Amino acid sequence: MPRWKPDSRQRLVVAALQLFAEKGYDATTVSQIAARANLTRSTFHRHFGDKRDILTAGQETLSRLLAEGIDAAPADATPMTALAAGLDHTCAHMTEINREIGTLTHAAIEANEELRQRSADKNTGLSRTITEALIRRDTAPITARLAAELGIIAFHQGFSRWTDPTREGDPGELTTLVREALDELRAAATQLH
Repeated sequence: MPRWKPDSRQRLVVAALQLFAEKGYDATTVSQIAARANLTRSTFHRHFGDKRDILTAGQETLSRLLAEGIDAAPADATPMTALAAGLDHTCAHMTEINREIGTLTHAAIEANEELRQRSADKNTGLSRTITEALIRRDTAPITARLAAELGIIAFHQGFSRWTDPTREGDPGELTTLVREALDELRAAATQLH
């Protein structure tokens, strides 16, 4: 059982992801999700249109946090420094709830093609958010797009390390893991010439 006190929306997300992992996405119904969360179908529908929306829960918040962090970077920040500020700001808002849900989400996505596509769509939306935020800072569109893609990869690598249930010991702070991943990508990019 989670070590945090989830609200009804979070309870539904956790219940759905557990059921997706146990029964499969296609075999899981909204009624089963609501029952697992000890809530009603109407409560489910207050939060989500259908079970596909479970995967994108939190996307608006992630997009907002990324944009806020980039917008708050110093005016003279390079695109990569502004991107790092956006990632730092986002990571600072991740809690044990996100860690628990992240582990369950990964398992559900790996087991279902439709969920993999929804995840890819979510990443496209986050990349667009970063790109737009960097363009607002007068970054050239192609540079903004490249930085956004690196940022999404770095965030996912760091988040995966943070939520990896097979990793021994404390994985450390999410911000540190994402920054390490971003540094690795920057170093790898220098080898492309």
